[in-house]
Amino acid sequence: MKFLRLQLLFSKQNERVRKILERYTTGPARTSSLMAPIMLLAGHPGDIFSLKFHPEGQFLVSSGFDRQIFLWNVYGECENFAVLSGHTGAIMDLQLSTDGDTIYTASTDKTICLWDTRTGAKIKKLKGHSSFVNAIHPARRGPPLLCSASDDCNIKVWDPRKRTETVSFDNSYQVTAVTFNDTAEQVISAGIDNDVKVWDLRKNALLYSLKGHSDTVTGLALSPDGSYVLSNSMDNSLRVWDIRPFAPQERCIKMMVGHAHNFEKNLLRCSWSPDGNKISAGSADRFVYIWDTTSRRIIYKLPGHNGSVNDVVFHPKEPIVASGASDKLIYLGEIEP
Repeated sequence: MKFLRLQLLFSKQNERVRKILERYTTGPARTSSLMAPIMLLAGHPGDIFSLKFHPEGQFLVSSGFDRQIFLWNVYGECENFAVLSGHTGAIMDLQLSTDGDTIYTASTDKTICLWDTRTGAKIKKLKGHSSFVNAIHPARRGPPLLCSASDDCNIKVWDPRKRTETVSFDNSYQVTAVTFNDTAEQVISAGIDNDVKVWDLRKNALLYSLKGHSDTVTGLALSPDGSYVLSNSMDNSLRVWDIRPFAPQERCIKMMVGHAHNFEKNLLRCSWSPDGNKISAGSADRFVYIWDTTSRRIIYKLPGHNGSVNDVVFHPKEPIVASGASDKLIYLGEIEP
């Protein structure tokens, strides 16, 4: 009887141990094709200010204070497979064309550069700004137009085929963020005067201003459907603005809080998920924040960085986010779909 009791006791203990091991070895279900739920990408010798996924999602492009552009594989070991050099100042912003063939960069060397993603060659250098270029954005459709924002208080629209600007708007104050509307008939800008401004390219004039922020706007992002624009401000708020033609006079429809700006005054960017259901923003408190656009609640507050998180972007096809920070590191992490 004693032997049977001992055997029963050992079998119960083994079952308990098996369940504990199962819990710690299986873990939560994976949601992406990343090699691991979190991947760390290291190699930048300076602060990372901007990063973007290629439209197909196979690789990631990053840039920052070190004046270099790094290209990383998203899958497998996430190797850095190319480094592009050519700017003589920090790269403040980076974007990709909708087909993914061209990288656009804006720099403190007062220039905009175009790079071929397949060869890594610099295609063109656009000169015209007289001070730091803080932001750049390509048109989603139509002619291959670019808009740029600078400390010289100008918003410029470029046709790279002509090498010179086609339109220039004087803002009176330094401009820190810029984007096109969905049809590229309007340019949306923001800067140290706290206002988000919409400029009409057909009239070559200011259409209207969106007031509400109480400090410098550091980032703008157009929603996937083109109906709304997201703004990140040093007043520690994110706002969603309705920019449709016949929207009500009060165009600010949502406000989110939780992230932080600090004395560093970095140009913290913001972005939308491909389905428009989530938004993210850079934050100086070293966390990656993701909000649900419907409930306006923070659904992720992700640790890991040891410096200001300057940019957070969503993968175009999978539930993956990438963050770049002043600690010179990039994290790739999977979230719930």
